[in-house]
Amino acid sequence: MQRRHLFAYSVVSALALGAAAGPALAQGYPNKVVKLVVPFAPGGTTDIVARVISEPLGKALGQNVIVENRAGGGGVVGALETSRAAPDGYALGVATVSTTAANPAINAKIPYNTLTDFTPIINIAATPNIIAVHPSFPARNYKEFVAELKKNPGKYSYSSSGTGGIGHLQMELFKSMSGTFITHIPYRGAGPALNDTVAGQVPMIFDNLPSALPFIQQKRLIPIVVAAPQRLAVLPDIPTFKEVGMEPANRMAYYGIIGPKGLPKEVIDKVSAGVKKSLEDPAIRKRIEDTGSLIIANTPEQFTAQIKAEFEVYKKVVDSAKLKLE
Repeated sequence: MQRRHLFAYSVVSALALGAAAGPALAQGYPNKVVKLVVPFAPGGTTDIVARVISEPLGKALGQNVIVENRAGGGGVVGALETSRAAPDGYALGVATVSTTAANPAINAKIPYNTLTDFTPIINIAATPNIIAVHPSFPARNYKEFVAELKKNPGKYSYSSSGTGGIGHLQMELFKSMSGTFITHIPYRGAGPALNDTVAGQVPMIFDNLPSALPFIQQKRLIPIVVAAPQRLAVLPDIPTFKEVGMEPANRMAYYGIIGPKGLPKEVIDKVSAGVKKSLEDPAIRKRIEDTGSLIIANTPEQFTAQIKAEFEVYKKVVDSAKLKLE
């Protein structure tokens, strides 16, 4: 009987110590390297934003923040890794519209729940999206672009960062609204998709502006239409989707930091404060803004609400347009 009481006491004591250790560990956070998972291949906008913020964030936290690319499934592989990580703040991820809204909205088999399996920390920036074509494509503006597609249904293909990603879903919405047919060629991230489009292996791409912009500026890609609140200073002659009568497709992308569910508040606060401190540096802000992105730096609560709202928007888009995975 005495042994049973001693065993019960030991279990209760261990649980109490574990509960007390959780906050203590969080208060000492971080005391080792922090991993930031990018759910796409190197070279795309998600990767660009992550690498711009990782070094100053590491300085703000007092530990290195290393970027790791985990491509696959339109961002699902990397997002799943983040959702399954220990809730201690040492394995964080970059959240995008593709991984937290577009892909989950169109794919019922996604192995995580966008609204319950993550802890949103901060949205770093929002970026416009763009349709761009290879210079060999026989169109130089939106009107010519649509006319060419309608004249030759099924002749052309487009690249995207992956099946179920924002590029895929928004282009499918565009196809549905414009009455055109273009074959989807999914990649393991915007970087590889861009490489093949710039090389002329695929005639067009739906991409986030930051990764496509250097090629546009070099005239290796021709911009056609952009998803943004208004025309962009870097592309003043390019209309928005809203201007051409396709407002549902006129949605920007976001790039934020998330952790697995159950992340301690101390960790959330430290990472959020670290990102905000990093963005106080004019040089860091400029590097992000020069890509055509807008600095957001909102609160965890605001980012949580934003993810929920974006998911609901894309779910309605999928349902109303009856979009399905290929």
